[in-house]
Amino acid sequence: MPQRLSFEQALEKLEKVVKELESGELTLEEAIKKYEEGTKLAGHCRNLISNAESVIVKLMKGEVPEDFPDNPDDQA
Repeated sequence: MPQRLSFEQALEKLEKVVKELESGELTLEEAIKKYEEGTKLAGHCRNLISNAESVIVKLMKGEVPEDFPDNPDDQA
């Protein structure tokens, strides 16, 4: 799975996987592959949320993470 998926892209794909699994139209093998894909997408979403939470915590403490896109220290 490409790690470059945004949260929104990964969530959209995950929702599609869930619908396909809920449809009941997949073979057992297809369902297992979709389930695996879904767990990877869910993990990717969890990682993105965790990273976002870390940034928010730092910002609330008055810190600006070095990789923050609009870091004023990078302007120098």
